[in-house]
Amino acid sequence: MEKIKIAIGADHAGFDYKQILIPYLQGKEEISEVKDFGTHSKDSVDYPDFAHPVASAVENGEFDLGILICGSANGVAITANKHQGIRAAICWEKQLAVLAKSHNNANILCIPERFISQETAMEIVDAFLETPFEGGRHANRVGKIACSC
Repeated sequence: MEKIKIAIGADHAGFDYKQILIPYLQGKEEISEVKDFGTHSKDSVDYPDFAHPVASAVENGEFDLGILICGSANGVAITANKHQGIRAAICWEKQLAVLAKSHNNANILCIPERFISQETAMEIVDAFLETPFEGGRHANRVGKIACSC
C-alpha cells in the first residue's frame, strides 16, 4: 500500500485537537508525513490564514489529504472550498466522514472542535482515512462539482 501525506491546520479554536491529532496521525503505518500548517498557539488568529495553505497543498498534489479544525468547522470548510480542486467536508460523526469519502471523494476533512469529543475526532479521522471513494455513479457527480462559469 502506498503511504499517504497529510496536511493539517487549525485556528485557535482548533489548536488543541490539532496538537492531539498530529502525533496520532504520525503513529499510523499508512501515513508517511504529517505537515503542520499552524496555528502554533491558542492566540486568536484568522482561520483563512491556515485553511488556504492546507487547501493549496492538497490542491497542488504536494499532500494527498488535508485536515482542518476550527470551532464549528464552517469557516475552514468555506475557505478551503474556494480552491477549485478541493472537496472539504464538515464531519461531526463517523458516518459523515464515511459518506464524505465514499460518495463525495472529499479530500479535506473539517472538524468542529467545540462540538465533538477528542475520541469522536479520532474516530472521524480514522473513518476518513480508511474509507475509499466508491466511484461509479458518484464519480459522475463529483465530476460536476468544479465550476466552469
